[in-house]
Amino acid sequence: MHQENVPAYTSTGMATQLAAILAVFAVVQSSPSFAQGCIASRGTGMCRSSDGVHFGDEDAHSAAGFGVSVGYRWLHSDRMFVHDQESPGSDKEINDSHFIDLGLTYTFNSRFSATLTLPYSVHDRSQIVRTKTAQRTELGRFHTQSDGLGDVRLAGNMWLLNPAERRKGNVFLGLGVSAPSGDRDAQDVFSETTLASPRRIVTNPHAVDPSIQLGNGGWGIIVDLYAYREIVPRLNAFLSGSYTLTPEEKYTPTAIRDVYGSDGYSIADSYLCRGGLEFLLWPKYGISLSLAGRVEGVPVDDLTGGSDGFRRPGYAVSIEPGLGIMVKSWSFALNTPVAVYRNREQSNPEQAAGVQPAAAGFADFVVTCSLAKKF
Repeated sequence: MHQENVPAYTSTGMATQLAAILAVFAVVQSSPSFAQGCIASRGTGMCRSSDGVHFGDEDAHSAAGFGVSVGYRWLHSDRMFVHDQESPGSDKEINDSHFIDLGLTYTFNSRFSATLTLPYSVHDRSQIVRTKTAQRTELGRFHTQSDGLGDVRLAGNMWLLNPAERRKGNVFLGLGVSAPSGDRDAQDVFSETTLASPRRIVTNPHAVDPSIQLGNGGWGIIVDLYAYREIVPRLNAFLSGSYTLTPEEKYTPTAIRDVYGSDGYSIADSYLCRGGLEFLLWPKYGISLSLAGRVEGVPVDDLTGGSDGFRRPGYAVSIEPGLGIMVKSWSFALNTPVAVYRNREQSNPEQAAGVQPAAAGFADFVVTCSLAKKF
């Protein structure tokens, strides 16, 4: 196996390089962008089984060859928020979403790899139907669904330092593209009331809510980061993050409901940031435990391109316990972020109209897991 010439590890040099990377990441995260809750995350935020297992086992990651992985994420969002205040009542919009990511990775050498991800999702959304009167009398609930392939992602990855050499820390960088392969015009039948008297419930086909559309609507540029540093033997600090930039601004489905206006759906950026500690509990079986803070969402203003169109910006802050297992060429990760703070921010159209943000649904917790095999 080809070994690259890299400088020998020194704690001062590593600390300087790691601080520079984290500073760049902090600049991105602290820019004037506010993010959204989990219902429109489209599967971002999968825990990777390669995170949290770097306790002197780098040889397992350095050999050239293929690897496959499957990731699963589930959420049930039924807590409605306006800004950071919960909006009580029965008028809930409830999402049940299942995401499956199939990944194929090729490792070129100890530092460079590429990953192709094929996402699939299944969604069910429950909404209230009301009379079109001043009283807005509740008549019942109806469901809309969508399922299918999402936006395919291809990313190139590199370790900043050669992981084949025993190190107390390293930084993993990724740069990729998200293709608009997911259906951005998924349709279903909505229950509505007529304006004319006597009022009755009718069904009409419309584009489903943006939170359960299968695709983001446009191309995306993905920037990933994962960094770890040994504090004491078997205890690491780590930071991971991902940001998706969307140069395109918006699109209009073929049949959009009046509630979303005529301005179409926004093609929004999204982000995720995690940081915390991981402890190697049982070295023989590669069992590790982690505890992290997590922030994920959708910003009000994109880093590039426009930010008009219908979107629900906001973010969720969570505490995320995790379990990792690595045995030979197999690795498994389970993470369950539990929300401690949620904020539904004002979008640009809402700010222009001078109205408060409409309530948006957030989940109390999310279940993510992944299984990977290196060949």
